[in-house]
Amino acid sequence: MKNKDVVQKLLDFHPQFPADYDGCDDYKCGNPEDECKGIATALTPTVDVIRKTYELGCNLLIVHEPTFYSTPDFPTWRSKEPNKIYEEKKQLLADLGITIWRDHDHMHAHKPDCIFAGVEKYLGWAEYRTSFDGDWPMAHCYKIPEITVAGLAKELKEKIGLNGLRVIGEPDAIISKVAIVGHLLPQLVLEDGLDEDGYWFEYSTKVMNLLDKGADAIIPGEVIDWTAFSYIRDAVMLGKNKAAFNIGHFGMEELGMKYAAEYISDLVENQVPVHYIPSGDMYRFDM
Repeated sequence: MKNKDVVQKLLDFHPQFPADYDGCDDYKCGNPEDECKGIATALTPTVDVIRKTYELGCNLLIVHEPTFYSTPDFPTWRSKEPNKIYEEKKQLLADLGITIWRDHDHMHAHKPDCIFAGVEKYLGWAEYRTSFDGDWPMAHCYKIPEITVAGLAKELKEKIGLNGLRVIGEPDAIISKVAIVGHLLPQLVLEDGLDEDGYWFEYSTKVMNLLDKGADAIIPGEVIDWTAFSYIRDAVMLGKNKAAFNIGHFGMEELGMKYAAEYISDLVENQVPVHYIPSGDMYRFDM
């Protein structure tokens, strides 16, 4: 089985994209024609992840996030300014004979979304899936057993493998209705703007409405401070039982690649070994 055969099995598993698809899912380095010795999955191909891939005897690394530090995730460096770290990383991959395939758009297009299916599974929340009053785009709602804000922070830290996280809310407050939501960034999940009646719309507004309708807490990915997070801070100051857990973009999606190792093992019918490699928290919270 060649690297390209594994990738084709993955593409056949996911929803089919148009022939003219020109997104980020593609080979980032290596040789698709190489015989596949083993497969590793990781959220992001850090230098340590690449080294671990080689140590495990794998030469195909399937990742979800960019390899070379740009949003389009080109397999080459396209800035006018040179990048020495890019050059060293590219050489490391060549020296170790690693092929990288990025699986991002296809994973999120899957029904159910492969990333959030993994997050739900490894948080142990599948049985708690529910819906709150309303239509909430990019929101996965759960009614978990009652827990304190501090208790849920500890659980998220341990299950995701974080060094820490930022929390809004009273530590002893009891919460139960939790929503994992999309990134709280302008113009990302939905287009911001005024409608014909002059009402302003943005995704963070929908998230605030979700909290108004009963959610106790949200767990987003990327955040800005001046929309839903400021709303939650003011709500807490007004005595409301609300909370937010800022686990970060990579923390939000890490467990999805743990899940990917499972279904990829099934896709290749265990003909080659498949390993999940945690990317690890990039942040330190004290020194």
